[in-house]
Amino acid sequence: MSIDEDSSNSTADPANQGRNKSTVIERLTEGKFTLIAEIGVNYYDIARERSITPMEAAKQMIKEAVDAGIHAVKFQSYKAGTLAAKASPYYWDINEEPTTTQYELFRKFDSFGEKEYRELREYSDSLNIEFFSTAFDVESADYLDGLMNVYKISSSDISNLPFIEYQAKKNKPMIMSVGASELSEIEAAVDSIRKYNDEPIVLMHCVLEYPTPLQHANLLKIASLRNQFPDLYTGYSDHTKPTADCDVIKTAYNLGAMVVEKHFTLDKTLKGNDHYHAMDPEDAVNILSAIDRMDMLRGSGSLSCLESEHKARVNARRSIVSAVDIRAGEVITESMLTYKRPGVGITPDRMPELIGLAAKHDIEQDTILSMDMFEENKNGSRT
Repeated sequence: MSIDEDSSNSTADPANQGRNKSTVIERLTEGKFTLIAEIGVNYYDIARERSITPMEAAKQMIKEAVDAGIHAVKFQSYKAGTLAAKASPYYWDINEEPTTTQYELFRKFDSFGEKEYRELREYSDSLNIEFFSTAFDVESADYLDGLMNVYKISSSDISNLPFIEYQAKKNKPMIMSVGASELSEIEAAVDSIRKYNDEPIVLMHCVLEYPTPLQHANLLKIASLRNQFPDLYTGYSDHTKPTADCDVIKTAYNLGAMVVEKHFTLDKTLKGNDHYHAMDPEDAVNILSAIDRMDMLRGSGSLSCLESEHKARVNARRSIVSAVDIRAGEVITESMLTYKRPGVGITPDRMPELIGLAAKHDIEQDTILSMDMFEENKNGSRT
């Protein structure tokens, strides 16, 4: 099928009917932080390490993602021959991944197709976690249409407007990473989606550097994306190495990244591919715990007195108090009044109401005043 052919000819999977809600998008609309485990193709190495099949390894990774509390799992669907020329150079740290051409690397991890991803979708459904995969060619974009509820555009395809439009015509929410791009390129990609698709869009800040040094994380770009595209959601696709205090993810969240996608592995010591900058299940638990703590610290933002502040509000505020002894019938002047804690009496802002009233009875100095202690001056005037 040509990339220019109308993708509306693709047939949706009947098994997907009634399951067309994206957990990621639903959580975003509810203002909830969402963590995506980018399994990618890491399951091949896990399979080799544990002497199990790639399918068994992929399912094991999904299960451990669920156990860690992760909200969605994402894979990568491609064939080396349609993704990279044989002479395509590497762009990663060859101390971690020694393969020197993209074609050679991708050929190691491209055996899965529609049948395998359908099985992974069904397994994910059984564990109540959202499944989706980045499509890197028309064939995978078509068969994934029936298997997932949101499309993911890789940073590498942000200038591939025909392919973006092809996926946009599937009329599903779209998550798009914007690594290594200029503002004009992001705008053009968003416009290409909006020509065919009014569903939610999530722009993911991303740095195409594997791993990303902390000094290159450039997290303020998240705030810039929010300001530049206020009608879209903002997230972060992270390629930094995990830190014990989760400071990168916490900062991203505080700058407006409501969804974070991070590579996922079961063994960070494995050489090659995306293990060396990935999170493992323990990292994921720490990230989600850190976000819960951030939510606790951030509170609701309501411009109102907290229930826990009520006691202090009463006792730490001030009331109008008699500054001197006041005789019965004496007309109140400002010099007779002051204000002291606690705030159980007349508030200081009402002091003008007391001026000119007469005391009903003797009032000792340092008495917290109330309105029933006073009456109108006999001549009805205030002095």
